[in-house]
Amino acid sequence: MFVASKSGRITFSGKTFRLAVLISAGLTIPSALSQEPAKAQPDSPPIASLGNEYQNSIALLKNRFRVDYNVEEVTMIFFREFGSAPVVLVRPDGSKIFQTQAEQENVVWFDDDTFDMVTIKNPVPGPWQAVGQIVPGSRIMVVSDIALHAQPLPEVIFSGEILKQTARLTNGGEPVSEPGFRDVVALDIEFVSTNNPNYDNFSSDREVIARFEDNGRGMDERPSDGVFTGQFNLNVAAGEWRPVFRVSTPMYTREQVDAPVMLYPNPVSMSVEQVEQEGEYHTLSIAADPALIQTDTLLIDGKVRYPNGDIQNFSITEPQQGVRTQQILNIDIGTYAVKLTTYGQTISGRDFILDVPEFRFDVEPAPEEDIQGEAITAPEDNGQAPEPDTSQPQESETMQDSTLYMLLGVVNGSILLITGLIVGFVVWRRKKAAAPVVTEPSVAKKETKTTEADLTAETKPGLLAKLTGIFKKKPKDKNE
Repeated sequence: MFVASKSGRITFSGKTFRLAVLISAGLTIPSALSQEPAKAQPDSPPIASLGNEYQNSIALLKNRFRVDYNVEEVTMIFFREFGSAPVVLVRPDGSKIFQTQAEQENVVWFDDDTFDMVTIKNPVPGPWQAVGQIVPGSRIMVVSDIALHAQPLPEVIFSGEILKQTARLTNGGEPVSEPGFRDVVALDIEFVSTNNPNYDNFSSDREVIARFEDNGRGMDERPSDGVFTGQFNLNVAAGEWRPVFRVSTPMYTREQVDAPVMLYPNPVSMSVEQVEQEGEYHTLSIAADPALIQTDTLLIDGKVRYPNGDIQNFSITEPQQGVRTQQILNIDIGTYAVKLTTYGQTISGRDFILDVPEFRFDVEPAPEEDIQGEAITAPEDNGQAPEPDTSQPQESETMQDSTLYMLLGVVNGSILLITGLIVGFVVWRRKKAAAPVVTEPSVAKKETKTTEADLTAETKPGLLAKLTGIFKKKPKDKNE
């Protein structure tokens, strides 16, 4: 259990109240046993042991805690086994509060896989009890005033710099040493642009630049030691930023806004002097701004990615002033990419780690040579438009091609047209020949005339008559 001060008082909404909590480990504030709140001594600890080892056992106390009569609101955290059901709170009169009935009981309840965070307004004074699979040895933690105390940022910081910064978390002014509490809160630092039009970060969005962790990973030295470590990767635009420290819990969020800081542009730059012949070396130059860093302390760790995908690592560790150089073999045409991580000291003597943006350059193919070995050069630009080439052979070739295309189109179109007419005529004749014979006299006469006309047409030799004769159906015999 953690309280706001050594006197055992907690401040809620600007008012100071006394809160006594009996924890599962068998520790309690002395006033928990008296029927009237006892005045704590100024030098007495906020939590004191009570009785012998048997009396302080968890089996005897059953996760009980006491709330004094003048508490208007209290927020508590119960750490329980992973994946277990939320705890059940039992009031002094024996009535129960379940997580599913929290809203009806004027209680705000947040449950997670490993903890419950509960806020009770106007709690009933007296001994309470939490029933559930609470982790043995953990404490019922009273949340009063969570604050993050971080080191101030350095005066000179660079875009692309990797920083390490530590911070401590307090609850009611007391350091938080509960290991499970780091799963309850989120500790972040944001950069908010001041929207100064003179800098590159004008109108930039909020950027989360660090997240404090106490898990022993990354730059954090030891897990669960109460020291939270933040790793900054300032991969944001240079300019004037305002740091915002944020502590978030499932119930509320607290922010601390600091004075603006200046983020300087990356002080390391690169350039290259290229060669044309394959097998020679390009010269990469690496320069640092002497107005911001001590150039003789600069150490360089880099890698080159060639156009064929090969990677070459290199290091420059010899201390020297001025520009550093690195030879890069010209193996092929294409894009070469160089990535650097540099280490050094600022002009004030602060050590830094800097992530330099990737630098790329393209190698173009050499100019083609003609048969005599002379380079083919482009015509000189004298400011006048080149005269059009009106030679006769080129014009005749263009005309011949167009004429050929036109003839092919005409021939193909004619063939398609003739074929379509013939097929259409044949189909029409077959439909007409397949029509049923009508026995009426008038129709019979008409049929006779038509037959005579057909016979007359058949006597005249011709291509059309031959084609129609092939597809004409023979009349069926009436005896069939």
